Order: sequence, then C-alpha cells, then structure tokens
Amino acid sequence: MMNLRNTVLTLLCLVSLGAFAQRNEKPKNYRKFDEKQLHFGFMLGVNTADFSMTPKTNLLQDYDLLYVQNRKQPGFQLGIITSLKLGHPTLRLRFIPSLSFQERLLTYKFRDPADSTLFLPEETERVESTNLDFPLLLKYRTLRYNNFAAYLVGGAQYTLDLQTKANSSQSIKDPFIKINQHDFQGQIGAGVDFFLPYFKFGLELKMSHSFGNVLIQDNTYISDPIDRLQNRVWWFSITFEG
Repeated sequence: MMNLRNTVLTLLCLVSLGAFAQRNEKPKNYRKFDEKQLHFGFMLGVNTADFSMTPKTNLLQDYDLLYVQNRKQPGFQLGIITSLKLGHPTLRLRFIPSLSFQERLLTYKFRDPADSTLFLPEETERVESTNLDFPLLLKYRTLRYNNFAAYLVGGAQYTLDLQTKANSSQSIKDPFIKINQHDFQGQIGAGVDFFLPYFKFGLELKMSHSFGNVLIQDNTYISDPIDRLQNRVWWFSITFEG
C-alpha cells in the first residue's frame, strides 16, 4: 500500500510542476520541435530492481525456513529514443530499445538441522541480469508553457535477459535461483521536459512490473519455498531529443 501511495504522489508531483512553471512569458526555445513528425535521441539513467515475491505457506513447518526476504539493488541503463507524433504534439508513441543492468538479492533464514531451536546465519542469493529492453510507450504531454512541459507515459515492454542461467546445470548443495530469459512487463511513469535552444532535455521516473511468474521451479531448497517471482524495477532517466 505504501509503495502504491508513494507512486501516486510522485506522479502527481511531477505532473503538477507544469502548473507552477514560470509565470512570465518568455521566448520559446526550439519552436520547430512540435512541428516534426519524428524525433530521435538517447536516454541515460539508473534503476533499482527487486522482485514481487509470493512465498509459499507454512515455511517453517514444510521447509525449515523462518523467512525469505527480497532486497532492492541499484543498476543503470542506456537507450536510444525514437518518438513519433500521433497527430497532435501532446501525444506521441515512443520506442526506446535499451540495455539495462539489474541485480536483486534474496535472503533466507533456515533452521539448524542439528538443533530445531536454533537458526543458521542468513544465506544470500544474488540474481544478476543484463537485459535488452524493448518498451513501447504512449506519451501524453501538457501544452508547452514557455520552455516547460509535464507528461505521463504508459505501455508495455519485452525484456530479454542476456545473462540468464535458465538452462545452466547446478549443484544440489549449492543451487542458484533461475528466472526466465523472456519477460513481458507493464510500465507507467511521468516526467518533465525542458526545451533548450537546440534540443529537448527531460527527467523521467517510471515503474515496470512483470505480468507473469519468472521463477523457474527446479526443486532446490532455495526455490521450493517460493511460489512466484515477478520482476519489479524503478527507473530514473535523463533524456535528450533533437
């Protein structure tokens, strides 16, 4: 609930910046931007990735597990922007093929098999991904006020994990978490655009979330206690378009 509330507040704050932009009329930079049908640019940014996790019930009784926890980790991304105007300058279709680096941590607290009243030190499983992301997004922007505009984006993306271990063999004594190489995610966000003399500069905050379960269940002691894993990523990006 807190994550949802924070997301809504962040989106509202970003969009409301348009209403409190400079009050004095100023000369408009890059007037031809809204006249062009097609724009190109690039994106740089950072991300924090984790899982939406659904553990199984009765962890202690069935798996000798006190808890399994999910922890966010930082990463970064870069991409190429293609933006197509859909009739009116305030509505655009954006395609941003990107390369992203993500990492997630799962921590486990197991019961000591030699003494059921004691627990072993935390065990950490690191899940790393190098992804090719292909988001297709609709962007709805406010009308320009001087050299400023705010916008909302939403759509979906396909993600291909280049670092997948989905088909790798593993030791029963030292297993690792396997996730699917292919993932489809919904994406929503908001941002602000600043028009400079020769290009447009933007700040953007987005959240993406898997539609389905990405966990590959291979009956190891670290995957058995988990019912579902879904990728969840927060993205902060800086965009440049000409």
